[in-house]
Amino acid sequence: MGPGDRPVVKRTARAILLDAGPDGGTEIVLIRRTKPKHLPYWITPGGGVEPTDPTVVDALHRELSEELGGKATAIVPAFVDTVPYTHHDNGDPAHPHGVKVQHFFVCRLESMDPSLRHGPEVEEPNGEYDIVRLPFTREGVTSVNVVPPTLRAYLAANIEGVRALLAEDLGDG
Repeated sequence: MGPGDRPVVKRTARAILLDAGPDGGTEIVLIRRTKPKHLPYWITPGGGVEPTDPTVVDALHRELSEELGGKATAIVPAFVDTVPYTHHDNGDPAHPHGVKVQHFFVCRLESMDPSLRHGPEVEEPNGEYDIVRLPFTREGVTSVNVVPPTLRAYLAANIEGVRALLAEDLGDG
């Protein structure tokens, strides 16, 4: 850490998960979250990096398996969001100047079987987790309350660029 850097107290791995739609267009796979007494919101599949995850990408694969019964390919870093994070999910104080870093990867859906979902979201759900597909267009990603707002703005401004991250000719360095 350099001078003035804030400690990273939590990291998450999330998928901007794209798939071909029935009409030949591209769709994004999201999770519609409905909690009691709250308006619904839409999130990308993914979650926290656990100490047992060797890498952030390993955490992404684990989370896609848990939340979707899914597998993804062509995983490319796309966007990172850094937000203040002074308390852990259980309410315990973290570092007073801590941050959460959310890693968003654009990837292609390889397979999905919701009957294989497992993990805390399925076994002890806080509200509902519904898998939904939206057109991966500016209109599609802004038609619902995608959170965080920084991701929604990034997607709305970069539909073509995000698609280009999965282009065959991008190369791998």
